[in-house]
Amino acid sequence: MPHLHITEFKEIQTPAEMDGVTFNFMSTNANAQDEKLIAVTLEGDDFFLLVKDEENKCLLKSDKLTRPASIYSVHKALLAYAKIADLQVKSSNVPVQEKNVHLEEITALKKIEYFANGFLSDKEVRVEVGFGSGRHLLHQAADNPEILFIGIEIHRPSIEQVLKQVSIQGLDNLLVLDYDARLFMELIPSNIVGKVYVHFPVPWDKKPHRRVISTSFIQEANRVLKVGGQLELRTDSENYYAYSYETFINFNKTTLHINKNKDIAITSKYEDRWKKMEKNIYDITMINEEESEELTLEGDFNFSDVKLSNEELKKLHKQTNKFDGGFIHFERVYTMDDGVMVRISMGSFDRPEHLYLILRGTKAEYFPSLPLKSKSNLKAHKFLDEVLNG
Repeated sequence: MPHLHITEFKEIQTPAEMDGVTFNFMSTNANAQDEKLIAVTLEGDDFFLLVKDEENKCLLKSDKLTRPASIYSVHKALLAYAKIADLQVKSSNVPVQEKNVHLEEITALKKIEYFANGFLSDKEVRVEVGFGSGRHLLHQAADNPEILFIGIEIHRPSIEQVLKQVSIQGLDNLLVLDYDARLFMELIPSNIVGKVYVHFPVPWDKKPHRRVISTSFIQEANRVLKVGGQLELRTDSENYYAYSYETFINFNKTTLHINKNKDIAITSKYEDRWKKMEKNIYDITMINEEESEELTLEGDFNFSDVKLSNEELKKLHKQTNKFDGGFIHFERVYTMDDGVMVRISMGSFDRPEHLYLILRGTKAEYFPSLPLKSKSNLKAHKFLDEVLNG
């Protein structure tokens, strides 16, 4: 992760601007004074820089929860703050470089709001979850220009690598999203997807709750797939294959095709390596045979006036509130000059959303954007609004 090690952190008067980067406000962890967040706006992206005191030095890096998809934006924000605050840098892995010319022109990278505010397509849609190097995704998009491909990935270098190839190859049927695929599936309209690819997901043997394949993911896949549409799982992990098979087969009605060491048109460099090692590759393909009801989501993310005082808000630190089908966890509380900010996780237990909540006086707003409009998040928001009203 890009970072600067500095001798001493210096605060600046906000708001302030340097080299096209706007620094909006600062906040301090109410329970750990050695941690601060700096709110940044750059090229339409809102995110935080994280300041963390360490022994004999201080670390300045991007906040993992809000960091933008463009690594270039993180680099620029770090260097701009070091410049405006006149910081003494002891060590750095942040290069001083120009933005990739291919990324200047690209429009394929979309924010979640692009899909949440009206998912429209006159083409068949195919989704690849965790595209990695992008070899399979790019091949499919180039080979099927009449189909709209959506690639989902959270690894920034992989995202930029694919965006560069989208520009070089002139692909206009490929969109890229940096988001949790499990949440993204909840906002896709029913019956429009031809295929969902889940190729070589992280096995998460020690944290099975983080696996992509789950009962709820399969349910959403069945809903978004057209009749005859397919969910394709491809894995080199025998444990993941066995777990996934059991999850699929627990449904009352399902059609599965099982393959072992099946050849496909394009493979990743990792798969090539595994084949040379004579490692087995497992495929499970689920075929949807039923048309689903249309997706309907009612409600919004507006707040009533907040009635809790700042001191009462600070006491929310580490509290967890559960309700039927979900929860809200107040992870951390931060103080600001004009209010309080809370880092929260909310929604369903197996795929929660993580974001910040800024509270100034009686007003509350999510940061850096609204939660995804899903059934579990709408329910969690309603419960959160009640908590803030005492």
